[in-house]
Amino acid sequence: MTAVHALLEKTRGDRWIWLIIILLSLISILAVYSATGTLAYKQGKTVEKLLLTKHLIFVVMGIGMIYIAHLLDYKYYAGISKVLMIVTIPLLVYTLIFGTNLNDASRWVKIPIIGLTFQTSDLAKLALITFLARTLTKKQENIKDVKKAFIPIMASVCVVFVLIALANMSTALMLFGVSILLLIIGRISIKQISIVCAGGFVLLLLVGFLGPRRETYKSRINAYLHPELQHADKTYQADQAKIALASGGLFGKGPGNSTQRNFLPHPYSDFIFAIIVEEYGLFGAMIIVVLYLVLLYRCIRIVTQSPKAFGALLAAGLSFSLTIQAFANMAVAVGLGPVTGVPLPLVSMGGTSMIFTSIAFGIILSVSKDIEENAKKGKDIEGHSSNKIVVGEIPAM
Repeated sequence: MTAVHALLEKTRGDRWIWLIIILLSLISILAVYSATGTLAYKQGKTVEKLLLTKHLIFVVMGIGMIYIAHLLDYKYYAGISKVLMIVTIPLLVYTLIFGTNLNDASRWVKIPIIGLTFQTSDLAKLALITFLARTLTKKQENIKDVKKAFIPIMASVCVVFVLIALANMSTALMLFGVSILLLIIGRISIKQISIVCAGGFVLLLLVGFLGPRRETYKSRINAYLHPELQHADKTYQADQAKIALASGGLFGKGPGNSTQRNFLPHPYSDFIFAIIVEEYGLFGAMIIVVLYLVLLYRCIRIVTQSPKAFGALLAAGLSFSLTIQAFANMAVAVGLGPVTGVPLPLVSMGGTSMIFTSIAFGIILSVSKDIEENAKKGKDIEGHSSNKIVVGEIPAM
């Protein structure tokens, strides 16, 4: 008990976000436990063995990474972002050429020795958001300067967008949207933002019509817009998800009673929200939605209370990324968007993707912790707003 008390004493940051993390983790364990029955059967394992040897370990590791990441002063992530960007771009190129191919997409790279695979786009999201937050803060005095500020920012956004979009269009579009939101918050001019958007649109057309996965993108969009004209196998995932939603009712079939887990591809990751609705009904679905909305609200409070630009931009970018991804996953599950491979943050079964998501949560809590510490020191935080830029706050690294 003394050790637990000492650990809690060292835990800082927004208590509501900590509560949301714990609740989402518990929901994840319950949902994945139910959804992995078919996967366990195919691998010749029991559900308990599959869950305990993989997902539960990553959930615990994820919470551990949140704790470690939140202890580090968020200002040091500015220096780390430079290293991440240097590593990320070559790694994305390597993934496209030599990565593990699954469903006609090279998104994964195998880590030597341990044999685990991870999506380099998860690292790229973290790298680009932290790098943009750092660059926008450092360039505030010359934010309108095309050569010193605009070109480096536009180049980083467009390069990462193209390299991710060639294998994973949905993730690339979400990351591009988050980048635009950061540019707006970072006081980039509307004219320059329009140029970035135009450049992104051109790159989107090139990847969509000339990229290696152009037929997949076209097929998924057609299946979404005109399902009545498609062959049954083209709309299979969406149809099975709709069956799960329709059979869930108000309170669902009950934990572990899903039948669509036996028919839905990846019910434990991409379509886990459909399984949650089937087993817990509309009531369970609303709990998930409310948790992510509360998360967004608490993160916005962190952004508005942060007296320093880097902390505000960092918390804004990471929180937008997490919540946009969450609602994109849920939108696909309920038929409001074409099928994508986007997991539900902290809920879907995943390995390294959960680790990177956890690091993002930890960084947000690090910013929140800094606000708490400043408040205890008697600094006037409430009088600051998110659009008051403080330069010179980032340590040289």
